[in-house]
Amino acid sequence: MVVHMDRMFFFDAVCQELFKGGLTHPQVEGIAAILDAWEKRFARADRRWLAYILATAYHETAYTMQPVRETLAESDTRAVEILEAAFAAGRLSWVKAPYWRPDEDGRCWLGRGLVQLTHRRNYEAMSVLTGIDLVADPDRAMEMDAAVTILIEGMLQGSFTGHKLADHLNATTEDWVNARRIVNGTDRAEKLAGYARAFHAAMRPDAAQGGACG
Repeated sequence: MVVHMDRMFFFDAVCQELFKGGLTHPQVEGIAAILDAWEKRFARADRRWLAYILATAYHETAYTMQPVRETLAESDTRAVEILEAAFAAGRLSWVKAPYWRPDEDGRCWLGRGLVQLTHRRNYEAMSVLTGIDLVADPDRAMEMDAAVTILIEGMLQGSFTGHKLADHLNATTEDWVNARRIVNGTDRAEKLAGYARAFHAAMRPDAAQGGACG
């Protein structure tokens, strides 16, 4: 039997712990989209995985819980300008080849979604996963359904770096810090671990009535 989460308690708890006491409608909508997809397809899986997935979206979207474009720019053109300026100033020292520069067809492979999907090869891989031609139209990675699938399946399967959730959170291991390697090395790994623990602490079976955060 699948026991669903007490969502009222969950939202109330994360509202206080992670959203400074107030959740916007888009934030609620984004979290609910992730929870819905998880309960529909992975309800029996380890809830620590769900907690780390939510933490990743929280961080990668600058807490908006909505699919975003890298740099939070409103257009590819503006995002490219911001990335070029940062690259020229030496603030992107880990970047060897500027992946955001438009290709011969004018498409940009900069980060998009709930987890920042970059590089053409990753858009190709996620096209197979989502059934959406993200190579023809990379911006479709910012559609909520596609973004949620990319986020969840990518972290479960190890699509981004080769590391997957089960490598770091399993029956014998609970390594919230190194779980960051699933997406981006050890960048801000301690922060992400804290976010994930907060999401996990808010998860309990649907039994008691929870409050509602304003």
